Amino acid sequence: MTTVPTDRSSAGDPARTLALLWREPGHGASGRGPKQGRTIDEVVNTAVELADTAGLEAVTMRRVAQALDVAPMSLYTYVPGKAELLDLMLDTVYAQMPRADHADRPWRARVEAIAEENRALFERHPWVAAVSTVRPPLGPGLMGKYEHELRAFNALGLDDVEMDAALTYLLSFVQAAARAAAEVRASQHDSAMNDEEWWAANGPLLAKASDATKYPTASRVGTAAGETHGGPYSPDYAYAFGLRRVLDGLGALIESRVGD
Repeated sequence: MTTVPTDRSSAGDPARTLALLWREPGHGASGRGPKQGRTIDEVVNTAVELADTAGLEAVTMRRVAQALDVAPMSLYTYVPGKAELLDLMLDTVYAQMPRADHADRPWRARVEAIAEENRALFERHPWVAAVSTVRPPLGPGLMGKYEHELRAFNALGLDDVEMDAALTYLLSFVQAAARAAAEVRASQHDSAMNDEEWWAANGPLLAKASDATKYPTASRVGTAAGETHGGPYSPDYAYAFGLRRVLDGLGALIESRVGD
């Protein structure tokens, strides 16, 4: 069963969020309350650090205020609420992503580099992979990221809609792979065992379920995969295998355009 993210971007007040993202005069926050002693960047960076170390669920207005050593209610003079704060957090980590120039590389290397940049983002900030960005925060960080990544698909014969769809296809795969990797880490943490240790401890019970006579294909394939990966699933192998298939699929589309 696929887990539907409970946190999503652009869930706050659109006008205030955009004012905050682009640092417009007034920043979209309430003008009432005590005089500000911090900056909006300090608030956002503190929230990001809290999410990185304790998870997104730990990011509450009270916890952020405590980390900044300010009164909880004063935080609302910076941001209207957690929804707007989440958009600011996302846009900040997007803006901080390294953006190497891939223009002189073959298209497949360019696209693979974009995938690796996003995988690194999810490794640095695991909480980002769990946020739904169907309605993305349209801040400078996101727009710079989008511009940079679209250039990997330039001059390949794709029209504008196909370029956007190709990038979405790639990033959706990377995000799904990052979520799966996070689930593996969480299960290992909760059980205090890695996959190899868990399978070794539960081998006799699992052997009963894996009846080679009743389930010959599943037994053969499952055994081969388990022996190769030291467990039922390897996030690194799944990522590498899946990325090659994504690139192959895009390659077929690109080659069809060359032949048109």
